[in-house]
Amino acid sequence: MRPTPGEARILIVDDEPANVLLLEHILDRAGYTEHTATTDPRQVLFLHAQYDPDLILLDLAMPHLDGFAVLAQLRQVVRAGTYLPILVLTADVTTQAKQQALSGGASDFLVKPFDPTEVLLRIGNLLQTRRLHLELQGQNQLLEQRVRDRTAQLEAARNEILERLALAAEYRDDETHQHALRVGEASALLAVALGLPDEQVRQLRQAAPLHDIGKIGISDVVLLKPAKLTPEEFEHVKTHTVIGGRILSHSSVPVLQLGREIALTHHERWDGGGYPQGLKGERIPLSGRIVTVADVFDALTHDRPYKHAWPVERAVTEITAQRGHQFDPEVVDAFLGLLEGGVLPTERPVARSSAGAVGPQR
Repeated sequence: MRPTPGEARILIVDDEPANVLLLEHILDRAGYTEHTATTDPRQVLFLHAQYDPDLILLDLAMPHLDGFAVLAQLRQVVRAGTYLPILVLTADVTTQAKQQALSGGASDFLVKPFDPTEVLLRIGNLLQTRRLHLELQGQNQLLEQRVRDRTAQLEAARNEILERLALAAEYRDDETHQHALRVGEASALLAVALGLPDEQVRQLRQAAPLHDIGKIGISDVVLLKPAKLTPEEFEHVKTHTVIGGRILSHSSVPVLQLGREIALTHHERWDGGGYPQGLKGERIPLSGRIVTVADVFDALTHDRPYKHAWPVERAVTEITAQRGHQFDPEVVDAFLGLLEGGVLPTERPVARSSAGAVGPQR
């Protein structure tokens, strides 16, 4: 902390050179060696910015700018919450001058001719207050930094928990364990292309990977079946949307609330033929309409237990054909725009045998 003799910076403002010399002599004898002075009050703002004083000794009756005008200028540049003590030293003995100076921002007031001992006592008191303020400010900054660090840790922990929840579902039917992450990134890119606000994009990136969390409740015999499902088996698979909604229900966390919405609606169809509720058109939440395009594209272009990966061109053809049927036309247009712009990452797997024909999406 600077406000101690030998370190405290003191700015003297007085148009009389003799007064400046006297104050400098008093300060030097008391060990206050860090001081500078000006006889031109128009230089105060410049010196304040360059010198960063801990205390200002200010005269009132000066040409060009009087002390009241200097106080008004300083009020405009001293940062809020910063305590910069100003000791007025003046020959004006009127009560009005004292009241105007103190109400204008001065911390203390002494009348010339002054007693050097009293000047030093006032300076010492003001600098002690300045020091306590800086110490408190430093503690507040330390506490604020600790709060920021702790908040960042909690945010990182929450994000990791979300990722691990998504990973738990991925372990069931995705050998690479990357499907959920890819769907989250693609969904976020689609959200940006559709003009969603940054905060919604961020939440969608975190929530979309939870779309298949309900697969935890689906039998491996059905989920990993390398052939077409029977109608009964498909009905069982369809329950993963409801299971996912239940897992993520009753949360007060916005990301988990969004995750529940996505888990329940990412298999709804634009034409109303989806599940579990048969929602149609814009009755399907936008999050579900976005994630279903990202999910289907990723599922088509990567190996699954029941199918080989499709080439990107074939998957794009299928999604385009389902524009206005399975998928929201606006989301498909955004998807195609991202592909054309090279924004949406794509892998181009080698076309493989058609063995393991594509059954209902799981």
